[in-house]
Amino acid sequence: MPAPTHDIEDLRVNSRMYDAVIEQIDGRRIRIGQDWLVDWASCNYLGFDLDPEVIEAVEPQLRRWGTHPSWSRMLGSPRLYPQLEERLTGLLGAEDVLLLPTISQIHLGAIPALIGEGTLIMESRAHRTIYDGCMFARGRGATVRRFRSGDLEELERLLRAATARPVMVCMDGVNSMTGDIPDLKRYAALCRAHDAVLYVDDAHGMGVIGERSPDEPSPYGLRGNAIVKHSGESYDNVVLVGGFSKAYSSLLAFLALPTAVKNKLKVDAPTYLYSGPSPVASLATVMAGLDVNEKRGDELRAHLYRLTVKLLSHVRGMGVHTLNVHDTPVVEIPISPDHDLIDVSERLWRAGQYVTLAPYPGVPRDEIGFRVQLTAAHTEQHVDDLNAVLTELARDGVLRPAVPRQRRPS
Repeated sequence: MPAPTHDIEDLRVNSRMYDAVIEQIDGRRIRIGQDWLVDWASCNYLGFDLDPEVIEAVEPQLRRWGTHPSWSRMLGSPRLYPQLEERLTGLLGAEDVLLLPTISQIHLGAIPALIGEGTLIMESRAHRTIYDGCMFARGRGATVRRFRSGDLEELERLLRAATARPVMVCMDGVNSMTGDIPDLKRYAALCRAHDAVLYVDDAHGMGVIGERSPDEPSPYGLRGNAIVKHSGESYDNVVLVGGFSKAYSSLLAFLALPTAVKNKLKVDAPTYLYSGPSPVASLATVMAGLDVNEKRGDELRAHLYRLTVKLLSHVRGMGVHTLNVHDTPVVEIPISPDHDLIDVSERLWRAGQYVTLAPYPGVPRDEIGFRVQLTAAHTEQHVDDLNAVLTELARDGVLRPAVPRQRRPS
């Protein structure tokens, strides 16, 4: 008999891996109640949340600026803002950058402002916050269409059929659940051919993947400057959205975009005009993180890559299904349909492993399972211990067996 399909409320009530209160941390271990577990639910990919150099950089900025710059961005910004935007422009190779506190705010403010009463074409696997931004835009007169993730033929049909202008295609960069990296060159070329803007949310790629080089220490590339540079693409007709709450462990996000579009958002995006700014500690954390990234970011990414390959090689070697094919540190592992997600979470808990649960409708029914996020603060021993637990789960038939990966339409 198939296991029950748990919704979010069921997890909230019945799973200890939901809405937990963390009492203490020790490196990448956390204490919940009396139980110590290895934390695979954090997205702090570069380990900056624990980096002494980053932590020590916060207090001097607090003493200079106070805890929070309570002007809206419309009225004024501490000099940290333009300094960060200038540094990011250089790192990303973009014409300009606009900072806002969160990616959710960016989608809700920027998508409706950029599209007006035009046409939005949204990837089926795009993050829920992109969906929310598109639905808000639809309420203000935009037309919204969806295409199957990876299906460029369907996307081209929708682009040809779009009559309400302008047109913008919204999609993920590194996907938040599968960890896959889309072929951005093909998407960008298709959008340019139809005079459409490609709007890419690379929350999980920023800080991890970057520009390619013959002497790169790992296939993640260099500098962690996100998917546009990683793909060897330009920013022509491309708006890149990224955040610092993942790799940089800070409450801050950005759009990389032309200066003219930045100025338009400063007038039209309510999340710029009326919402509060990021705390000074967040701005200081990103500034220090950019320094650390320049000095040893590629070393941290190489370590992260080695840990990720160690995990993925073990999973694939056992014949266990995972959606991750590009070796990014986002590893979702679906469970077999005749097993219960809450029971599986309890087994992981008892083995000292804390993961992100992936229930329906957050993922399709055949992908219900859990997500592991590796960080540079994890160790080889952490991965060895997790692999041992996964071996037991696979032996007991808890994990979905691998299936031949179907070729996506192109």
